[in-house]
Amino acid sequence: MTDSETHEQPTAKPALFSRPLPILIFIVVAVVLDQAIKIMVDNWLPLQEMVPVIPMLALYRTYNLGVAFSMLSGMDGWFIVGMRLVIVAFVLWLWRRTPDHRWLAHTGFALIIAGALGNLLDRFLYGHVIDYILFHTQTWSFAVFNLADSFITVGAGCVILDELLMPKKAKA
Repeated sequence: MTDSETHEQPTAKPALFSRPLPILIFIVVAVVLDQAIKIMVDNWLPLQEMVPVIPMLALYRTYNLGVAFSMLSGMDGWFIVGMRLVIVAFVLWLWRRTPDHRWLAHTGFALIIAGALGNLLDRFLYGHVIDYILFHTQTWSFAVFNLADSFITVGAGCVILDELLMPKKAKA
């Protein structure tokens, strides 16, 4: 074994979404899918009428004037747009600073950006966000949400799991 072989460490493979083109393609596809579903929901699903799918899951079209779970619904629409743009910019900044091998974080960032842009597009097109998924029981219901909200939630979960589970390189 040569001296150079003993000191070489294997380099981690870059994550798919650590590169600009794959993350851009994913985000565009995710936003198009989100918008296509929202257009179908808006055209064919009755407004504020529960349409059962399976026990505990229904479709329920409603309009959200705030952010997730209708928080900040009393705020000015442009404030919410500005806040979403700041969040997207912050996540892009995190994406650029995250090492290329951190695939779980990069996947999370892609999902968060796609979800935020999907809901931001709703804001620009309709003045509100179209929500349509409802989990419920006879005595309880979860906030109505959409695919973009799911992207954001799963993406945040990926980033958290990355922080908790992925090995960190020691700083030299």
